[in-house]
Amino acid sequence: MATVTPDSLFLDFQQALAGRYSLDRELGRGGMGVVYLAREVHLDRLVAIKLLPPTLAGDAATRDRFLREARLSASLSHPHIVPMHAVDQIDGFVYFVMAFVDGETLAQRVQARGPVPSRDATRWLREVAWALSYAHSRGVVHRDIKPDNILIERESGRALVADFGIASIANDQADAGHGTPLHGTPLHGTPLHGTPLHGTPEFMSPEQALGGEPGVPSDLYAFGVTAYYALSGRVPFTGEHATQILAQHCTSPVPPLASLGLTVPRKLAQLVERCLAKAPEARPASADVIADQLGEAIEQRRELPVALRAFVKRNGRMDGGGTLLTLLGALAGGVGISAWLGPSAGVLTIAGSMVAAPVVFGITAARRLMQHGFAQPDLDPAFASELESVREEQSVQPRRVLKAFEWAGRSVARIGATTSAALMPFALAGTVVPRFQSVQALLLVTLAFTSAVTIGWLALLGLTRDVDVTFWRAAWTGRFGLLVFSIAKRWRGTAIVAPALTHRATELSLSLAAEQLFESLPRDTRAALGDVPSVLQRLQVDAAQLRAKVHQLQDVLGDAAVREQDTSFDTLREERTRMQQRLQDAVASLEALRLGLLRLHAGSMTVDGFTTHLGVAEELSADVTRLVAAQTEVQQFLVPHYRAPAIADDVTLTPA
Repeated sequence: MATVTPDSLFLDFQQALAGRYSLDRELGRGGMGVVYLAREVHLDRLVAIKLLPPTLAGDAATRDRFLREARLSASLSHPHIVPMHAVDQIDGFVYFVMAFVDGETLAQRVQARGPVPSRDATRWLREVAWALSYAHSRGVVHRDIKPDNILIERESGRALVADFGIASIANDQADAGHGTPLHGTPLHGTPLHGTPLHGTPEFMSPEQALGGEPGVPSDLYAFGVTAYYALSGRVPFTGEHATQILAQHCTSPVPPLASLGLTVPRKLAQLVERCLAKAPEARPASADVIADQLGEAIEQRRELPVALRAFVKRNGRMDGGGTLLTLLGALAGGVGISAWLGPSAGVLTIAGSMVAAPVVFGITAARRLMQHGFAQPDLDPAFASELESVREEQSVQPRRVLKAFEWAGRSVARIGATTSAALMPFALAGTVVPRFQSVQALLLVTLAFTSAVTIGWLALLGLTRDVDVTFWRAAWTGRFGLLVFSIAKRWRGTAIVAPALTHRATELSLSLAAEQLFESLPRDTRAALGDVPSVLQRLQVDAAQLRAKVHQLQDVLGDAAVREQDTSFDTLREERTRMQQRLQDAVASLEALRLGLLRLHAGSMTVDGFTTHLGVAEELSADVTRLVAAQTEVQQFLVPHYRAPAIADDVTLTPA
């Protein structure tokens, strides 16, 4: 039992419930009730009991409304809605009993640990959207969606929507009441036209602020504010008085998530901003639409296979103990060779080791990855996923303090490097001019100090920027990766085994499968067909570019319901349709090549017949190149008021 001395309300309520429920402690209170943790005696289970304060229960209209809406909530049965067990009144007390969720509210989660990573936020928000969609389909509007009313269950990690206590049938009229905002600080206020309302000012839609009847669009707006809070740790609008906050909801633009220095996936940020549109008709059509779009975001962020995840985190980086031993061995070998054959031979030995070591490491790492059925094209999306995870982690760092130290370290390192460069000629001259010999010692001290500062600066830089991941991504997806994978492939002697991998785009899967089929053909057949792998690679790159352009156009166009009547975007819509058709053509061409290679293996197609497919594929590739270039010009001409994202996956297109 609780050790805190209970108040008289607790004692009186417990006396009325004796034999049925045993109260443990108060969990919280708001404008429409007090919530207690209790144990149901008959079933011996923990429950939460929400009690309408006696001061409100004394009013017949308020009591009837409380009971009506509690019974309405009890009719809802959904995996992401907190179940209601009973609604009752006894000795003047009016209450309902709901399942006790062992966990924390979304508000408590953010207050304790900061903004929620987009992976968790996307999953929880989709579950909330499912719950809202279910309730809306039964005519129930929540009216008070906010982080305090979203529970995160500790054991399962699922999100549940609680407190439909001020919900009502969508076509009921709003009664008088009040709400309490986030963090429990009372904000007493009325809408801008002067009539009292229900809800929490920070999460009220513009139409509610103006005194309109809350409906499905109002729940979606509050959902958007809740998502904004979960991702950023703050609500979009604050003020000392409720009227100030409500006025901002009606007139002030919502600060884009990207403007807060946060790393939020572009599509997720755009969905949140559409939910926060001032006009109800500009928001998503339903909670179902939101859930579907969040589901797409989850699908695009599939978990990487273990082998790829290990490669991008550890196995593809020369930062382990073996690398250190290699460097020490190269230095020791250089010193030994220098003592035996002279300084020049020692320097060449060290330089050769520094060049050979990365190549040997790369070939070995590539060969091991290929044994798991992966190829070089798999690395770019893998590093992109790791890059996004790193940016999420870095977004919660104390950036201002780190950036100040980073700036200081960079400045000192730059001064040290400049000083060292200036001292270098005099130090070299010291080998023949005695009066300059003291400069050599000064140069060594400067170099040592500059090196130490530079290492510290790079370490700080790694806390705020993804330097390490960016470097290895550039190395493995560039010429170095192409070289070592090519050598590893010849060394292995057989084509890679390409498993069915869900993280691969369709065009990449088809390209790798076709390349494997080509490599397994007899040598004379491969020679007669020509450089099929380069054609496959061009088509795969073309399809990937088309897919990226389609996504970019969709981002510019935004919600189709919002801009359907805007004729200035007709050309962009036509371009999107054309890009989608060409994407289908490119994928179909890759499919045709794969099927052709299968028929060559089966003996049902001739080399001449397959060459015809190659010619069509090359013509299509050239056409795609022209189309992408032309589309870029059209987009830049028609949409000058949109700023292109610096990193396509992590920022939001916002008005410049």
